[in-house]
Amino acid sequence: MSYQKVRDFLDSKGFAREIMTMPESTATVDLAAAAIGVEPDRIAKTLAFAQGEGCAVIVVSGRARIDNKKYKATFGTKAKMLSFEDTLAATGHAVGGVCPFGLPQGVRICLDATLKDHQEIYPAAGESNTCLCLTLQELEDLTGGEWVDVCSKVL
Repeated sequence: MSYQKVRDFLDSKGFAREIMTMPESTATVDLAAAAIGVEPDRIAKTLAFAQGEGCAVIVVSGRARIDNKKYKATFGTKAKMLSFEDTLAATGHAVGGVCPFGLPQGVRICLDATLKDHQEIYPAAGESNTCLCLTLQELEDLTGGEWVDVCSKVL
C-alpha cells in the first residue's frame, strides 16, 4: 500500500524514474548501502518527529544524527521521535520505508544540510525494500521540503 502511495505521488509530479525494489531489506542505512552498493552516507534516511499536534519528517544523510541543540534552536522544542506505531499513523509509512513522498496533508518536510555532501542520494520509497536515486534538486522539487541544519555527522 505504501509503495503504491509513493508511486502515485511520483506519477502526479510527472516523475517517471523507476523505483528500485531489492530482494533483500533496505530498512536500515547499512542494509540499504549494501544492497545498492553505495557508501552508507548516501542513503537518505527519513526520521519522523512530533511537533506540536502534528508531525515533521526530516531527511538526513545516512551517517548523520540529530543534534539536540541544533534541533531545539531550529524548531523551538526538544526533539521527540515518533514511535513505530505513531510513525505509521502520522506518515502512512512503516518504519523502514518512511520517506518524504506520498505523505498526508500537513506533514512538514525538512531536508537536512548533511545531504548537501552528495550529488545523488537514495531515499526509501515506501516499503522496507524499495528506494530510488535522486539528485538533491529532484528531492527538493518533489517534496517542497525546507532546508534545515539540525544534524551532526558521525564518522
